[in-house]
This record gives sequence, C-alpha cells and structure tokens, in this order.
Amino acid sequence: MMPENEMEQPVNPSETPSGFHPVRERVRKAAVEANRDPSGVQIVAVSKTIPADRVESAIEEGFDTLGENYIQEAREKVVSLSHLSASWHFIGHLQSNKAKYAVQLFDLIHSVDSLKLAREINRQAKRIEKTQDILVQVNVSGEKSKSGVSVEDAPALVQSISSLSCVRIKGLMTMPPFFGEPEKARPYFRTLRELALDIARLNMVNVEMAELSMGMSGDFEAAISEGATLVRIGTAIFGART
Repeated sequence: MMPENEMEQPVNPSETPSGFHPVRERVRKAAVEANRDPSGVQIVAVSKTIPADRVESAIEEGFDTLGENYIQEAREKVVSLSHLSASWHFIGHLQSNKAKYAVQLFDLIHSVDSLKLAREINRQAKRIEKTQDILVQVNVSGEKSKSGVSVEDAPALVQSISSLSCVRIKGLMTMPPFFGEPEKARPYFRTLRELALDIARLNMVNVEMAELSMGMSGDFEAAISEGATLVRIGTAIFGART
C-alpha cells in the first residue's frame, strides 16, 4: 500500500477527459459555477513518479506549479528542469531530517503538521536566509492513517508556529477520506474552509489564511466549490501511474 499523502484518487478514464487543456477547463468551469474567479484557483500538477520530459511538456503547456512527494526524486527534477520557470511544492509527508532539502527545493510546503517540524524548517530556512512559506496540514476526518493536526488543535498549532521568524503560514491543507462519490468529500472541504475563517478572525501575526490546499483528481470540483485555492491534480493530467 502506498503511504498516505502520496495517493491520487483513482479516476475512471471513460468519465474524465485526458490531457492538459480539458483539466484546465474543468477547473475554470467549477470556479464559475461556484461564483468564483477562476484565477483564484491554482492547479498543482502532481508530478511524482512522472519522468522529467513529461513534466517539461506540462510546464510548457502552462502547468508551471508542480507537486512532489519524494525529496530525492524532486531534487533530480528540479535540477534537470532548472532552465524552465516553475514553482515547486512539497505535498507529501515530510520528516524533520529532510527539512533541509525541502527548504532548499520548494516554494511552498503543504504538509506541516507539528511544531517540531516547523521549528526544523525554520532552522534550515534561517541558515540560507530564506522565509519558507508553509501550509498547516489538518486531519479533518480524524483517521489514524492520515497525518495532520486535529481540527480542535489546529489554532493552537498555528499560534505556536506563528512566532517562528523564518516560517510564514499561508493557509491550510487537508485530505478527506477516499469516497467513490466526490460529493461525500464536500463536508470535509467545508470544515477546512470554516476552520480557516475561524483562524483568520484571530488576527495572528505572520499568519495568512489565503490558501486552502484540498481536492485531487477525483474530487477537485467539489473542493473548488467549497473554496479550494490549490487543487492537487495528478492522474487527470498525466494519466494513471504504473
């Protein structure tokens, strides 16, 4: 079984358009139907296990924000594609001993779920004189198999992290339980949005609730309708992984 945070929800090819442009159109349509500006939803093309040449093609098609789960794999791609303008996001589970590399490679780390990890990211960012943007990962479902701080403990964690000088909280991230029906994930997306609003009302220094990272290939339309600003789409862009 693949580790959580590294699984794309399966997509039925007969129901989902393949290729780059249909995905962009689906995102645009979902935003419009939710009375949102489509420019407020960014596609994070999940490129884990995808060869660099195919990632390069995606970047050339305008998918210039890439999501990676594995540090070593990402290092190789970032180097080989350094001639292209792209933003790299880390979306997998991050261990503290890999924070050094994550800070060097990624513009945004989606999966910070503890003060210990945040402190190590802060320490590594300070060494290279960088302010590292992060999202706090919230386990909205309470599933033991998933990483993330609980909904109840999230405000206190955000408060603790906010005092770190080289880390900047940009929002929240979550993964709902897997459902064959995307609408069943909607309450979990709504919970994250409402949590972000509650945290924003606290007016913490060094904290923004500008980003909500939620939704993958199987449910991103529902996530967009509930306020997602970052949708992590892999299979619907690159096809099924082997």
